[in-house]
Amino acid sequence: MPSRRLGREQALQTLYSIAVGGREPGEALSEVVGEGADADHRAFVRDLVLGTLEFAGDADRVVGPLLEGWALERLPTIDRLLLEMGTYELRCRPETPAPVAINEAVELAKRFSTEDSGRFVNGVLNAVASHAKA
Repeated sequence: MPSRRLGREQALQTLYSIAVGGREPGEALSEVVGEGADADHRAFVRDLVLGTLEFAGDADRVVGPLLEGWALERLPTIDRLLLEMGTYELRCRPETPAPVAINEAVELAKRFSTEDSGRFVNGVLNAVASHAKA
């Protein structure tokens, strides 16, 4: 079975394809994950993608005030998508421990975005997690 890390990476790739390429979610999911993946893996990626898309407005309202001098629309696309996906996991997937959701988003930011993105995503998602506890 593929790892959850691979699932999150594929979810990010799918979200990026939708955001930048204007792809339909189902089409993008099929292209990125493929039909050969096992059912649990496909379901995990599908849930992350569709949940993130559905929750994006709420995630943006949570994250926006935490950006300190940044506007969501000015963030690199990958960073914005990671913040939305991470916020979705933190708020809507209680089976995922907060440190895991944050660490996975940070690792993806380091791999796919700018040099400073890992620290930025870490700081914002830690603030999201702290506000959720309050």
